[in-house]
Amino acid sequence: MIEQMTDLPAGTLGFTARGKVTAADYENVFVPDVEAAFALNRKLRLLYHVPPEFTGFEPGAMWDDTKLGFRHWSGWERIALVTDVSWLRLVARTMGFTVPGEFRLYRNAQLDEAKAWISESFREHHA
Repeated sequence: MIEQMTDLPAGTLGFTARGKVTAADYENVFVPDVEAAFALNRKLRLLYHVPPEFTGFEPGAMWDDTKLGFRHWSGWERIALVTDVSWLRLVARTMGFTVPGEFRLYRNAQLDEAKAWISESFREHHA
């Protein structure tokens, strides 16, 4: 399941992935929220939190994520991934250089720090 975070500034989206993330989760929550935000903003920031109760992605969910990322390739200003899931951290460290915009990887204990980073310059540059 994917839940949207509600405590981030405009132009910044945050999502938490819990349990098994399905293609339907992406199609019903993630994709519509991202598309609506891009309709209002040329650039977006994304915080993606994967806590310990995350159990995995269905293959269709990974494909939906990839398609969405490419569709808005130049629109990502900052992306933060917050997780202690070892395979996700490995992929992020290995492929982070391919992510458009600024990318940072945080541990679950650093969620507040990630929220501050994803929000900080946005407030300063877009106020």
